[in-house]
Amino acid sequence: MKGPLVLVLTLSAIGCYAMSLAPITWVLISEIFPNRVRGMAVSIAVSALWIACFLLTFTFPILNSALGPAGAFWLYAAICIVGFGFVLLRVPETRSKSLEQIERELAPAK
Repeated sequence: MKGPLVLVLTLSAIGCYAMSLAPITWVLISEIFPNRVRGMAVSIAVSALWIACFLLTFTFPILNSALGPAGAFWLYAAICIVGFGFVLLRVPETRSKSLEQIERELAPAK
C-alpha cells in the first residue's frame, strides 16, 4: 500500500479510536479514585500512562529490528491480552453509579 490509501487508513484508525476507546481512559481515571486522594492518584496514573506511551514508542524500533514487524506486534498483542485480563478482573464497572457509590465500593472493608 502506498500514498493516499495509507494516509486514509491511518487517519481512519486514529479517528475511530478517538471516537470510541480513547475518552474512556480519562473518564475512568477521574472516577476510580476516592476524593481524598484523587488529585495525587490521578497524577500518578496519568504519569504511568505517559511512561507506558514512551516505552512503547522507544521499544518499537528495537523490537521491530529484533523480531520483525510481526513479532513486535505479536509481543504487544500478548501484553494487551494480559492488560485486558487485568481490567476485566480488577477494574469495577462504573456505569450508572455516582462517584459516592463507586467510592463506597472501592473503600477497604472495615
